[in-house]
Amino acid sequence: MSVHLPLQGVRVLDLSRVLAGPMCAQALGDFGADVIKIEHPKRGDDMRDWGVKIGKTETAYYASANRNKRSVTVDLQTPEGQHIVRELAKQSDVVLQNFKFGGVDKMGLGFADLQALQPELIYCSISGYNRSGPEAARPGYDIVVQGEAGLMALNGEVNQPPLKFGVAAVDMFTGMYATQAILAALFEREQARQAAKQKMGKVNAGDASQEAPAFKGRHIEMALFDTGLLMTTYVGLEALLHQQEPLRYGNEHPTIVPYGVFQAADGPMVIAVGNNSQFERFCREVIERPDLADNPDLKTNLSRLQVRDTLVPELIKEIKARPRNLMLARMKAAQIPCGEVLGVLEALQSERAQQGGLVTEQAHPFASGGKTHVMSPPYRIDGERLPIRYAPPMLGEHTEAVLAELLALPADELSRLKGLGVI
Repeated sequence: MSVHLPLQGVRVLDLSRVLAGPMCAQALGDFGADVIKIEHPKRGDDMRDWGVKIGKTETAYYASANRNKRSVTVDLQTPEGQHIVRELAKQSDVVLQNFKFGGVDKMGLGFADLQALQPELIYCSISGYNRSGPEAARPGYDIVVQGEAGLMALNGEVNQPPLKFGVAAVDMFTGMYATQAILAALFEREQARQAAKQKMGKVNAGDASQEAPAFKGRHIEMALFDTGLLMTTYVGLEALLHQQEPLRYGNEHPTIVPYGVFQAADGPMVIAVGNNSQFERFCREVIERPDLADNPDLKTNLSRLQVRDTLVPELIKEIKARPRNLMLARMKAAQIPCGEVLGVLEALQSERAQQGGLVTEQAHPFASGGKTHVMSPPYRIDGERLPIRYAPPMLGEHTEAVLAELLALPADELSRLKGLGVI
């Protein structure tokens, strides 16, 4: 890739596992950071045992959150393993962890411990709940937080039970928010360094009264519940304004009509009529119902909301009478937002995904056919998609190389540690 990756030269020591932490570290790796993923020598990340197996030590679940990393196996319950991680932390810019509350402190790997070794360290802790509150020790699980934060209550059809998201959305959002916080801290560190250089120049010029500021590191704390509650966004704020629980609308929109998933004669599609002029074109040019376009009770979205119960069934009847391709062609011509509803496999194999280079095949010595699918980073910089520098690693794939490179451990010492089960 010709573009310079923004985080080249940044090293991330990733002590996290499962999804929120690994998603954060993966994003940093996508941007060019050297991400060293620390895993238990025998079991590794829990995700290596979840879902469909790839090769000997990976699964599709694991592969979804661990590209662009190097895997190093270290037993953190041993003094030797803790020493290795402390030595790696000295050479790292970021440490990321999501151990149970108090777990890292018992191992001497907490923020205070590692910042004493690396004063500019940016340290990110991910937990289920506020680490300063009464639930600090509660483990965090995505599905539990989806229930507690009100997210399940937003999903599903009216008169049906609450429904979780199809993926672990709270974990994923928390990982991305953690990435934003870490990037902000890295930017702050760079500003502090530049300011220090400028003031040092003044001191050298004779202004000894000026002291260069130092970046003292940051401890970023992220909680799944905080993120889950934030994900209620405008619906949550409306609930506070009305002082009542919001209704569930399934695939429909609470304040826009028509908007949602509709069944054509041969398949489902999304129709999003976003304004009044689009509604008029939809009626005249798409479903050929000028009477609806001319109806004064349907001229505005607010008025259409008042007759939702009678209008939507009429639209459903017209849409179902026409093939999907015809509907889509007419709506695109009329500049009305629309699209097919595809299955997951259909979407991944679609021409749009293939042209965008969103799904790649990476070499894998133990996978069927010697290759495995890995999704590409979603980011483009200067017209180029960020590269996959490392496929999701096999357990401990880079242990000896990293420890020799960064800690200068000789072969006999690596062999000794391996014999003890430390690595």
